[in-house]
Amino acid sequence: MALHRPLSHRLLHIHPPEELVVLISALVVGLGTGLGAVCFIRLMGGIEGAVHRLAAAAGGAVGPPGGAVARLAAMAAAGLAVGVVVERWAREARGHGVPEVMEAEVVAGGRIRARVAVLKLLCSSVTIGVGGSAGREGPIVQVGAALGSIAGQLGRFGTRHLRTLVACGAAGGIAATFNAPIAGAIFALEIVLGSFTVGYFGAVVISSVAASVVARVFLSASPAFVVPAYPLHSLAEIPLYCLLGLLAGIVAATFIRLLYGVEASFDGWRVWPPLRYAVGMALTGTVALVLPGEGVLGPGLHAIGNAIARNLPLSLGTMAALLLLKLVATSLTLGSGNSGGIFAPSLFMGAILGGMVGSIAHTVWPGVAIDPGAYAIAGMAAVFAGAARAPITAVLIVFEMSGDYALILPLMLATVVATSIAQVLSPESIYTMKLVRRGIHLQGGRDVELLSGLSVAELMEEEVHGVASDMDLATLSDLFAESGDHCLAVLREDGALWGMVRSTDLDRAVQHHVSMGTRVSAIGVPRAKLVVTHPDESAADALTRMGVHGLEILPVLDRDDPTQLLGLLHRDALVRAYSTTVSRRQALHHRAQEAGQRRGGVTEFVEVELAAGDRAVGHTVRDLAATLPEEAILIAIHRDGRTLIPHGATPLVAGDRITAFAHAEDVAALLAALRGVEAEGAAAAEEAGR
Repeated sequence: MALHRPLSHRLLHIHPPEELVVLISALVVGLGTGLGAVCFIRLMGGIEGAVHRLAAAAGGAVGPPGGAVARLAAMAAAGLAVGVVVERWAREARGHGVPEVMEAEVVAGGRIRARVAVLKLLCSSVTIGVGGSAGREGPIVQVGAALGSIAGQLGRFGTRHLRTLVACGAAGGIAATFNAPIAGAIFALEIVLGSFTVGYFGAVVISSVAASVVARVFLSASPAFVVPAYPLHSLAEIPLYCLLGLLAGIVAATFIRLLYGVEASFDGWRVWPPLRYAVGMALTGTVALVLPGEGVLGPGLHAIGNAIARNLPLSLGTMAALLLLKLVATSLTLGSGNSGGIFAPSLFMGAILGGMVGSIAHTVWPGVAIDPGAYAIAGMAAVFAGAARAPITAVLIVFEMSGDYALILPLMLATVVATSIAQVLSPESIYTMKLVRRGIHLQGGRDVELLSGLSVAELMEEEVHGVASDMDLATLSDLFAESGDHCLAVLREDGALWGMVRSTDLDRAVQHHVSMGTRVSAIGVPRAKLVVTHPDESAADALTRMGVHGLEILPVLDRDDPTQLLGLLHRDALVRAYSTTVSRRQALHHRAQEAGQRRGGVTEFVEVELAAGDRAVGHTVRDLAATLPEEAILIAIHRDGRTLIPHGATPLVAGDRITAFAHAEDVAALLAALRGVEAEGAAAAEEAGR
């Protein structure tokens, strides 16, 4: 007798496809990010209006100097307030935000604390609203990424889908802020994920479109700029756009170095941390006094958009001053720790640089360089591309912001030149530089530095099947079939390595109708032509060599006797080792977060460099466990350019730079355990270590 269950009962047991759930989640994240962008922009506008009214009232009461003083006071107070909030509750909200999203993707498997979304929105609104020289896109990217992470964690998604939703939030942030859904999707793939794959594309596009629709409903459907359609008048302009790309690359590299130089200076200033934020904002306001009302403060995009629409009616001296002052003001705002993005300031500086090139070219060749404004638009894309190493995003976002397709060829040319020049002058982008300082080296969305802590000897397969160099192909074919191997060592009569033969070599021989009685040495690769590795090399170097030559296996040879084959290194072994190391680091990261949430209070990352004679030198991490503070966690060990993820058996040596997580009140005890100094003297030791 058949048992008929109610339809409602059967529906409860229907499980939709996982990919469909992710797409629906991406839609929700996009809508949420769009609403977050609307709230952020309106809140920022309200604060900006209040500061203008305060400055106007002060100026009306005591004259123009009173307005400037009132603004400076408001900026310093805002910096102090932001500093207190960031240092106390969410260090991730410090600075421009995108590197923190990239770090969360790689280090934490896409997990971002919920409080980051709220605090980043508030802090950035205050920073930019009072006049900080920063953009609004970085904060919204981080807010959207946090919303994506929250959605993924609530849905109990695995790491892959969690990372996808974080990227969806980032895409929605760019789309909603600049009304640029295409650029938003490409930004998430090119910068946040570092990978253009079909698996990510659908969800990212849905989120980007949803966020853009929300922003258009509540804000505006118009492009960010309303500019004339500047065409490419003559092919003779091509060299001028190449020159613009060259200069843009130099400006981008200068911006990267100045920003992180200022950041290092503020970080090295031993005062109450929120005071650094306040001083940075006050200095930003002081710089802006040189050219008040010209766009030095705030994102500056409206000012530059109006200038481009009028074909840059600014003198060359004014533009040069604007470029320099914006560069310094942005570095002071963000380098001191205040919250905002680098996207808009990069576009501003690029527009000014392009305007300068266009104005000079128009003066010298008025019949060729007809519109200086066209060079300003190309310059926007070029400087951002050079700073972020994101040429595709740069071209698309400027195209979408201006609504002008006529300049697409010069845009593409200038951005490629700028990216290449900036890469030479500054190997790291403005986003990855911050990660490198934390020991994270990204390639294709992966932290390849993790593999530098592993040697080839640890990962190679030592059992290698060998065949005689005079074996015939028929026997070789049978051996491949029986063993299941894809690569065999070819040995001479004395047992020395002749070379290697792969199954693909045999397949090629069969395709070319080579006789099965032919010797293996006729189709194999002799030792002199092999791409090899050695047991003492790092796994990261071996992986790079595999990638350059497109190989899946490397023979491991004795460095002193290259005729001796020690083993084979498979790409699969490297991938497994990377996954294991990432999992271990994520576990340490989660432990650090849980420890901070359990006890509350101020927590921080501490960096300690060990010297000869320190207590920890010569001991393993396990040996030190009993002396470390209860909730202090060793996150990473930087040694000889490599990053090691510590475990119990990891030995510590002089010169190691240890990154640890601890509560502020436990820092002295942590230093005492590592260095052997007394707790009361640990504060001085920490000063020296940093």
